[in-house]
Amino acid sequence: MTVAMSESPCAQGAADAAEGFVVLCLCADWCGTCREYRPAFDALAEQFPGVGFGWLDIEDHADLMGDLDIENFPTLLIVRRNLVLFFGTMLPHIGHLRRTIETFLEQGLDESRQYVGSNAERRAWQADDDLRRLAGQWPAALAG
Repeated sequence: MTVAMSESPCAQGAADAAEGFVVLCLCADWCGTCREYRPAFDALAEQFPGVGFGWLDIEDHADLMGDLDIENFPTLLIVRRNLVLFFGTMLPHIGHLRRTIETFLEQGLDESRQYVGSNAERRAWQADDDLRRLAGQWPAALAG
């Protein structure tokens, strides 16, 4: 399992906006869709300097999953600092993830706070101990 973090140069404003952002892809090695998605996911990491990207095989790291039940792939977890911005399945078209990341990076921190409280599903993500723990353990827990 590889944890990738883009290191290419970028404008200070973009780096400041990206600080604290993590995109985790929760997949499985046996899944053909995941294997096909991985190269595009890794390439996307190169396009977003300062955003942490992690690839987590849910079977190799079942101990990190807690009670999370991942039924479809790819499942993405996107976090900004301590805010869970997105958790769920996304079609395996990298353009969807790119646009989602761009949208979240355009938000200020206050906008992100408003966004995560704007509906019941997003509020539930904030209260989900497994999501918060998984997001909080990145990247140290995933690197080993």
